[in-house]
Amino acid sequence: MKNYSSYVAEAIAAFSLVFIGAGSVLAGNDITGVALAHGLVLMCMIYATAHISGAHVNPAVTIGMLVTKKIGASRAALYIISQLAGAAVAGFLLSAIFPPATALNLGTPALASGLPVASGVLVEAVLTFFLVFTIFGVAVDKRAPAGLYGLAIGLVLTFDILAGGTLTGAAMNPARAFGPALASGFWENHAVYWIGPIIGAIVAALIYDRLLSSKESR
Repeated sequence: MKNYSSYVAEAIAAFSLVFIGAGSVLAGNDITGVALAHGLVLMCMIYATAHISGAHVNPAVTIGMLVTKKIGASRAALYIISQLAGAAVAGFLLSAIFPPATALNLGTPALASGLPVASGVLVEAVLTFFLVFTIFGVAVDKRAPAGLYGLAIGLVLTFDILAGGTLTGAAMNPARAFGPALASGFWENHAVYWIGPIIGAIVAALIYDRLLSSKESR
């Protein structure tokens, strides 16, 4: 079982993020409540699983680690599968808990009315850039102060949602969009939540790794 512990950890962490995050939307919280729910659960899951899997919790983060050679291709693929599986379970569980009238789209991120798809991709890319840049700065770089990474990453997720939540839902995470979309059948503009976060993650990872990281962190 030890060989699979990192994949189980990624699945549970992604499950928790989607269940609490989308659940906070379904419960009728305003954007501040939704942002805090996402940020706090991510912080907790990072502290709970970082020593097991590295606490990626996000296919875009895993891809950022892959392009900077922090993780191998086969392991990255299994991480992403685990994250999507955990997100899917959360989506279907939410659909079983909330009544149909409340559970429309199950908290799946969506573009604001009138927002072009290209703008949605850009928003998701920029928000994810901030997230992944912070991850590299506080969790990957060996010069970072010990113990603060979970708090910093949870806070940047919270700030990102406060800034962009009304525009795109501020997913920054393909799994966060995938789980509720699969359970609800709401796939409108779903590609935005893959393309934007992956672009933002790759750019942030490469900039930090090539220009800012120490030799020990590479």
